[in-house]
Amino acid sequence: MKDPQTDSGRSRWQIMDAVTPMVRGTGTALRIPIRASLLFMGLLITGMAQSPISDSVSRGFWALPENLTAVEGATVELKCGVSAPGSAVQWAKDGLLLGPSPGIPGFPRYRMEGDPARGEFHLRIETCDLSDDAEYECQVGRSETGPELVSPRVILSILVPPKVLQLTPEAGTTVTWVAGQEYEISCVSGDAKPAPDIAFLQIPPGPPVIEWPGLNEGLVRAGQNLELPCTARGGNPPATLQWLKNGQPVPIAWGTELTHATARSVLTMTVRPEDHGARISCEAYNSVSVGTQERSITLQVTFPPSAVTILGSVSQSENKNVTLCCLTKSSRPRVLLRWWLGGRQLQPTEETVMDGLHGGHISMSNLTLLVRREDNGLTLTCEAFSEAFTKETFKKSLTLNVKYPAQKLWIEGPQEGQHFRTGTRVRLVCLAIGGNPDPSLTWYKDSRTVMEPRPAQEPRRVQLGNLEKSGSTFSRELVLVLGPPDNKAKFSCKAGQLSASTQIVVLFPPTNLTILANVSVLRPGDPLNLTCVSVSSNPPVNLSWDKEGERLEDMAAPPQNAPFKGSPASRSVFLRVSSRDHGHRVTCRAHSAELRETVSSFYRFNVLYPPEFLGEQVLVVTAVEQGEALLPVSVSANPAPEAFNWTFRGYRLSPAGGPRHRILSNGALQLWNVTRSDDGLYQLHCQNAEGTAEALVRLDVHYAPTIRALQDPTEVDVGGSVDIVCTADANPILPNMFNWERLGEDEEDKSLDDTETMSKGSTGRLRIHHAKLAQAGAYQCIVDNGVAPPARGLVRLVVRFAPQVEHPTPLTKVAAAGDSTSSATLHCRARGVPNIVFTWTKNGVPLDLEDPRYTEHTYHQGGVHSSLLTIANVSAAQDYALFTCTATNLLGSDHTNIQLVSISRPDPPLGLKVVSLTPHSVGLEWKHGFDGGLPQRFHIRYEALETPGFFYVDVLPPQATTFTLTGLQPSTRYRVWLLASNALGDSGLAAEGTQLSITTPGLDQPSGEPDDQLPTEHPAEPPGLPLLPVLFAVGGLLLLSNASCVGVFLWWRKLRHLAEGISEKTEAVSAEDQVRNEYEESQWTGDQDTRSSTVSTTEIEPYYHSLRDFSPQLPPTLEEVDYTQGFTGFEEEDVAFPEHLYDEVERMYAPPGAWGPPYDEVHMGSYDLHWAEDKYEGPGRIYDQVAGDSGPLESDSLPFELRGDLV
Repeated sequence: MKDPQTDSGRSRWQIMDAVTPMVRGTGTALRIPIRASLLFMGLLITGMAQSPISDSVSRGFWALPENLTAVEGATVELKCGVSAPGSAVQWAKDGLLLGPSPGIPGFPRYRMEGDPARGEFHLRIETCDLSDDAEYECQVGRSETGPELVSPRVILSILVPPKVLQLTPEAGTTVTWVAGQEYEISCVSGDAKPAPDIAFLQIPPGPPVIEWPGLNEGLVRAGQNLELPCTARGGNPPATLQWLKNGQPVPIAWGTELTHATARSVLTMTVRPEDHGARISCEAYNSVSVGTQERSITLQVTFPPSAVTILGSVSQSENKNVTLCCLTKSSRPRVLLRWWLGGRQLQPTEETVMDGLHGGHISMSNLTLLVRREDNGLTLTCEAFSEAFTKETFKKSLTLNVKYPAQKLWIEGPQEGQHFRTGTRVRLVCLAIGGNPDPSLTWYKDSRTVMEPRPAQEPRRVQLGNLEKSGSTFSRELVLVLGPPDNKAKFSCKAGQLSASTQIVVLFPPTNLTILANVSVLRPGDPLNLTCVSVSSNPPVNLSWDKEGERLEDMAAPPQNAPFKGSPASRSVFLRVSSRDHGHRVTCRAHSAELRETVSSFYRFNVLYPPEFLGEQVLVVTAVEQGEALLPVSVSANPAPEAFNWTFRGYRLSPAGGPRHRILSNGALQLWNVTRSDDGLYQLHCQNAEGTAEALVRLDVHYAPTIRALQDPTEVDVGGSVDIVCTADANPILPNMFNWERLGEDEEDKSLDDTETMSKGSTGRLRIHHAKLAQAGAYQCIVDNGVAPPARGLVRLVVRFAPQVEHPTPLTKVAAAGDSTSSATLHCRARGVPNIVFTWTKNGVPLDLEDPRYTEHTYHQGGVHSSLLTIANVSAAQDYALFTCTATNLLGSDHTNIQLVSISRPDPPLGLKVVSLTPHSVGLEWKHGFDGGLPQRFHIRYEALETPGFFYVDVLPPQATTFTLTGLQPSTRYRVWLLASNALGDSGLAAEGTQLSITTPGLDQPSGEPDDQLPTEHPAEPPGLPLLPVLFAVGGLLLLSNASCVGVFLWWRKLRHLAEGISEKTEAVSAEDQVRNEYEESQWTGDQDTRSSTVSTTEIEPYYHSLRDFSPQLPPTLEEVDYTQGFTGFEEEDVAFPEHLYDEVERMYAPPGAWGPPYDEVHMGSYDLHWAEDKYEGPGRIYDQVAGDSGPLESDSLPFELRGDLV
C-alpha cells in the first residue's frame, strides 16, 4: 500500500498488488497462473477531522453540506439551507464558482434543487464519476437582509470498483509451456479506488444444471425448437461443458463468466420424430476435478402425421363405384380418420391402425362410393384428427371427376359434295353440347388428325382454331385454303364416341406437269421420245404439244395412278433431232376447259453438234482503204468453239494479234489501216469437241477512183456518132458511177441533150448521136463510186464539118476612096474543122497575092477561121470590083462575095418595127444598113395624122438600133419615118421598111412597156396653133444659108480625113458565136514575101465587112509584141511580120494571143495550154494528177511496207 495522493486538493489511492504463487512438483518446477476472484472492498472514511464552524456562519445557514462517499454511477446531493431568503447563492467546486443558475452551465449533471423561497439551494450530482471527486462549498452573496456567507468545505469521495483485470499472458489465449520451466503470470487491475486486492485461486466446479423449459421434463413435440441451457458454477479455472446425445458428443461451444465463476452452454435443436426416446446429457469438469459430473434428460416426442394420402382415382364414369384408401403417415399418438363429400360425411368401408416409425402409429381407412353425374366437381376429403392435436387439422381433399359424354355433335359449313376451285377459303365449324370432361373436338382429315403446320405457312393453308365454350356449347373452327390434297377428303370432327363428317370436292389444274425424255444426250439425227405426264387434276385435262409455236402430232401414253383422287393424263411425241433444235423448246400444255386454265411445261433441247456457220454469217465484208474492217463470226456450236483460226493467202494470222489485226473473243477478226492489198479471201477454222467447220470470208476493200485512160481530143464528123471513153480504176465499180459534164458559161452550153451515157465495168462512155457543131467543146468525166474523193478528167470533143462561110444579107459591101491613097480591108470568116484554106478572086479571076498591094492575114481559133485581105492604094478603076472569098478543107468548100465600092450616102435602115406602145410613147427597133463608108446616125420624123406638120428627133446614142419615142397623145394616129445619114447625106424616105403607122391606145386601155428603155431626147411640146409650119419654114431657110457657107470646108475636110474616118469605124471582131471546136495544135504560118499569115486567135464574126464595120481592138505593133505568148508547139525561129504599109491603114490584123487563150470560158490549169505537146503515152500518166486530187495523206500515215504485215 502506498500513501494516498492528493490532486488539486483531492486524495487519490493507487493500489497495485501482484501475487505469484509457485507450484512445485516432483522433479519439476512449474510457474502457472492461478486465477483468483478479485475481492472488492469499500473503504468508508467516516472520521475525518474538520475545522470548527464559527457561530456566525452557522447562524446564516439552517442546513450545511457534509462529507460524502459514493460509488461511481450513484447520485448524491449536497445540502445547503440559507436562513436569509432572497440572497444570491452559488456553489464552488475546488474553488471554481459554478454560478447562481439552477442549471449550472458547463456541468450538465449538476443542478441546484430546492425551493429558493425557503432558502433551499441543494447541489444534486447525477451519475457520479471520478471527476466529481473534489471539495465543495456553498456561498451566499451579500443582501439587504444578511451579510456574505460561505459554508465550510466538504469532500465528495467517489469509490471506483475494479473493472478490468489485465493478465499477462492475455486471458483467453492459448499458451504453450515447456515442462520444467518457470513462467510468470501478472494480473493488473486499473481504474479502481481504493486499490483492489488480487488473489489467484484453483477449485473444482459445481455440478451441471440443465434448465428444462416447462413443467414436464422431457416432453416435447416434433418440430419444436428446443433450447437447453447447462450451467456449472464455481471452479477455478471455470468448468468445461460437454453435451452428449445418446452417448455421442454434440459439438457445441460454451462460455464462462469470470465475474461469477460460471460456465454456461446452450444446446439448440429442432425436435424431430426420430428424437423420441433420445437421452440428452450435459457434463462439467475442470483441471482440478476428480471426476466428471453429468446431468441427463430422456425426450418424449409427440408428432402428428406428416401427410395424409388418398390412394385411388377420383375420376370415374357416371354410375360406377370409386374405391379409395386414406392413409396417414406415422403419428404419436394415433389419429382417427373420417370422409366427407361436399358437406356430407361418408361412412368408411374399413379402418385399420398399424405401428409406425419412431414409436408412432399409422391409420388407414377404405371407402367405396357410387358416383353420379351430379357428384361431378364435388370435393372428397379424408380428415385425420386427435385430441393431442386439437388445434391442428390434417386432411387431404380431391375433386370428384365424374365422366359423361356430350349430348350432341354436328358440323356447320358448305354442303357435302359442293365443288370449289383450288385456293378457295372454306370455313368448317364443329359444335357439341355438354360433356365432361369438355369435349376435345378433334378434327380429322380422312384418318389423320388435322394439325396447324409449324412453322406457319405463308399464306397458311390450314388454320385450326381453339376450343371455345359458350354456356354448355363447345365449338372449334377449321379454316382451309383448299388445295389438291383436299379433294374428296373426309373431314371429321370427333368428341368421345360422337363424330360428324363432311366431304369437299376441289377442282384443281395439274399438280405436276412433267416431261420425260428417253435419252439424256442428244446429237443431230438422234430420235427423241418425249412423254408429258399430268400427275393429277380435277377435272381431267387435255394435253397438247407444240414446238416454237408449231403444233406437233402426239399419241396417247399409258396413264399412271393419280394422287388426290384426281385424273391422270399422259401423251407422247416423237422427234428427230437436228442441230437447229439446240436451245429450242418443246412445250406441253395441259388445258382444263371447265377451269379455263392452262398449265405449261417445256423441254429445252441440248444438242451436241460441231460448229456450224449460221445463215447470217457475213461472207463479204466491205471496208474503206485506210479505215478499219471487222470480219464477224456467226457460228453455232455446242459446246462452244474452243478456237478460232484465221488464214490469209496461206498464212495463219497470229491469235495473239499483230500490228494491224487482232482476233476478238467471239472469233471476229479486226483489221485497221486497211489497204487494197488486204483485199481477198480469209479462211476461218472453228473447232470444238464435236468437230470442225471452215468458212471463207471475203474482204472487199473500197478505194477512191482514179482515171486511167481518157482519149483527148475525141473527133467526129458533123452528123456522125462517137463515144467519149473514160476508163477508171476503182472499187467498188458501180453501174452509175460515171457522170459527164459539159463545160460552158451558159446553161445551154452545159446541156447534154442528144447524148447517151453508158458504162460497163470500169469503162464509161458518153455517146453522141448525130453530132452537131453546138456539141463541140470541153467535157468532164466524173467518176464517183461513193469513196471520196471522186476522180475528174477533161476531154475535148472536136466536131469536124465542111467550111461554112458567113453570108451577110444584103450583099457585103466595103467602101473605100478610089484615089490611090487609101487602103481597104476585106474580111472573110468561115467555120469548119479541120482547118480551112482561104482563096480570093476578083471578078472571078484568082487574086495574085504576090502583088505587093495585096496582103492577106489568116486567123484560126478552133473551128472559126478568118481571112483579112488588105488592098493598098485603092484605085477606082482597078479595085472597085466583086471579090470572092472561098473557104476549103477536106470536107468541102464555101464562098462569099464582097463588093468594094466608093464612099456614098448610107443605105436605109432595115426592119423598122414597134416593140412597145403606151398612150404617151412608142418603142421602136431596127437594123442598120450599109453606112456608105462613113459614120452614120439615125433620125426619126413623125406626124400626127390629124395635125399638120412634122416632128424630128435624133436618136442617141448615134449607133443605137432601139429608141423610145415619147410625148405622144393618147388615142392618136401617127406616122413615123426612120432615116440614116452620114457626111454625104441621108438615106431618103422612100425606101421600104423605114416608115410605119401607129395609133396610141387610150388611157383606159392596157398598154405594154418595154423592159428596158434607152434614154431619149424629149422634143419640144408640139404647139397646137398653126404657127408651127411658119417656124419650120424659117428654120429651113437659116439652115440652107449656113450650109452654103461651110459646104466647101466640110467637103475638103472629109476628103483629108477619109482614111482616118474609115479606120475609126472598123468593126471589132465579134465573139458572139464562139465555136468550141479546138484542134490539138494551134497553127501560124507566115511568109514575108507573100504577105500572107495564118494565126490562131479568138472568134471573129463581123456583120458588115467594110472599113467602118471592121474595128477590132488593135494590138501593139509587131515589133513591140512577144508573139510567142499564148502559142504552143513553136520551134525557135525568126518569124518576121510586115510593117504597116500606109499610115491610114492601121494594123487591121490581130497578132497571135491578142484575144487571149482558146476556151477562155474553161478554167484550166497551167498545163491546159499545151495540149499539142502532151502526146498520149498510156493510161497511167496523163490523168495521174486528176486522179490524185484526193489530197495528200495525213502526216501520220505510213506506207504499207512500214505499217506491219497481216501475215
